[in-house]
Amino acid sequence: MANYETVADTLVDIGIYDNIESLLPLLQDPTSSDILQRAYQFSTLQRSTNTIITATDRAAKVVFALKRYSRSNCTGEKVITNITEGIETILTLYYSQLKQGVEVVRNYQDQLPELLCYPDELNQVWTNLIHNALQAMDNCGVLTLEVRAENQSLLVGIMDSGKGIPPEILPRIFEPFFTTKPPGEGSGLGLDIVKKIIEKHSGKIEVTSVIGQTTFTVLIPIAI
Repeated sequence: MANYETVADTLVDIGIYDNIESLLPLLQDPTSSDILQRAYQFSTLQRSTNTIITATDRAAKVVFALKRYSRSNCTGEKVITNITEGIETILTLYYSQLKQGVEVVRNYQDQLPELLCYPDELNQVWTNLIHNALQAMDNCGVLTLEVRAENQSLLVGIMDSGKGIPPEILPRIFEPFFTTKPPGEGSGLGLDIVKKIIEKHSGKIEVTSVIGQTTFTVLIPIAI
């Protein structure tokens, strides 16, 4: 075959990098160009099929997450809930932002106790805190999620590797209508709502921040 560079490029596109010697009889065949072209077409078809399968699976997960997120507790009563499932639902909904360059680190304790809570309201908490974390990192960095049992409470920690919160602002971030965002981009009510929801669960929220690391820690009693 005359054009060896074309042959090499085709083999790489197909995914063949090693043991080329075993293919020498094929490459020396007069019809090797047609054979390689058909192999390349089959390889392209397989990659396209895998892409479709991956996209379909992702779409199914997003639809499932949206259904879970939009589900409302019409009774207005607390229900037994798995906290990590709620957090994972929010991560699925934020997949498009996460894939831009966010590494998600999950530190979930094994065999976590379930929590008697208002799951839809806690989903608002995780949504707000994860959204703020992604904004702080400009959708590029490390998002660390920790969930563990601690002193008859569930601890949820959400940490980002963003620019941090200035010390002079930190004491005010839970104040209603306080925001550092430009006009029209924030109401200043997000963290106020978060705090009220957590207090409704007899819990508390704390924040620590330095440049490169901001951590929101939520503690909710397991038995209320």
